[in-house]
Amino acid sequence: MSKNKGSGTHTRSAVSGQYVSNSYGNRHPSTTVREAAGPSGSSGPHYRSAKSGQYVSNSFGKSHPNTTVKEK
Repeated sequence: MSKNKGSGTHTRSAVSGQYVSNSYGNRHPSTTVREAAGPSGSSGPHYRSAKSGQYVSNSFGKSHPNTTVKEK
C-alpha cells in the first residue's frame, strides 16, 4: 500500500503496523490510526488505540496488539 506522501497525515494499520491507503483507513476505522506527518519529538515509544485515537498504557498496548499501534 502507499505511504500517502504529501497529504500531511499517514494511515497505519494496527494489525500489521504498515502504512495503508486513506481509503483502507476509512473502510477500517477501528483497526487503523491516522498519524500526523513530521519528526517525532517524544521521549520513547508509546501506544495509541486504533479505536479511540488516544494514547494508552504500555501494558494495555501489549495486551491488545491488533487494536493498538506502537509509536516510536
